[in-house]
Amino acid sequence: MNTFTETRHNGAAVQEGSAAVIDARGLRKAYKNKLALDDTSFRIHSGRIVGLIGPNGAGKTTALKAVLGLIPFEGELSVLGRDPRTERDELMNDVCFIADVAVLPRWMRVSEAIEFVAGVHPRFDRARCERFLAGTQLKPQMRVRELSKGMIVQLHLALVMAIDAKLLVLDEPTLGLDILYRKQFYQRLLEDYFDEQKTIVITTHQVEEVEHILTDVMFIRDGRIVLDAPMEDVGQRYVEVLVNADSLGRAKALQPIDERALPFGKTIMLFDGVPVSQLQDLGETRTPGLADLFVATMKGTYA
Repeated sequence: MNTFTETRHNGAAVQEGSAAVIDARGLRKAYKNKLALDDTSFRIHSGRIVGLIGPNGAGKTTALKAVLGLIPFEGELSVLGRDPRTERDELMNDVCFIADVAVLPRWMRVSEAIEFVAGVHPRFDRARCERFLAGTQLKPQMRVRELSKGMIVQLHLALVMAIDAKLLVLDEPTLGLDILYRKQFYQRLLEDYFDEQKTIVITTHQVEEVEHILTDVMFIRDGRIVLDAPMEDVGQRYVEVLVNADSLGRAKALQPIDERALPFGKTIMLFDGVPVSQLQDLGETRTPGLADLFVATMKGTYA
């Protein structure tokens, strides 16, 4: 497991007994004939980095809109101790919401972006933002249309990290960016923004890019949470086995939740809750990547 993840897990363990930053119970939201949220329940504690991961149309953005008080819904929802339906103005003093860092108005100058955020968020620290920008090639009079993708990421990071919010919500924040800038965005977020007093919720369907920074993961499918666990529990609960050809029968008897064939008669099987001691003589064992676990969990979603 990645060192950063282990460090964050250990540091966040003390938060388990704390009050939930987000407490959702039985959320339901329908659009025409489709249930976007279907009896959706989850809890998120302070000092965690949580990945809400699902395919397109699974309910990720709808769940975030409910948390942010942007849509009506049925069920019970508390965010930082407030109901987002009736206390949204007070709630947004402690929340920062970012969607798609690749999109900023092309006509806007760097200085105008700073002025805008300073005017709308009470916890924006202009001096902190300017200190971050001082280490870049960005100048106040530059317009977004003049910036490279990397410079746009730096500008957005400066704006985000200057907001001392208790809850940071990121909805597919790196759409349109190549892998280098996606990695830069998340690494800077981890190193320069996150601490035990803050909570970050990230929605994405690009599992690999966030796996190394998450403390917790939630898979959402058809409006329901189908996996909700700390990352360390995922590593203990699920095991992949590269099954030897002569062990296929015994392996299938242990009821893998997924299997896929490889060349030369090899098969990879994924097990949920089966002790490693029962699997070791079937073949090589390993902890599955989050992407493989996601694919196995979502099979049939795209049919």
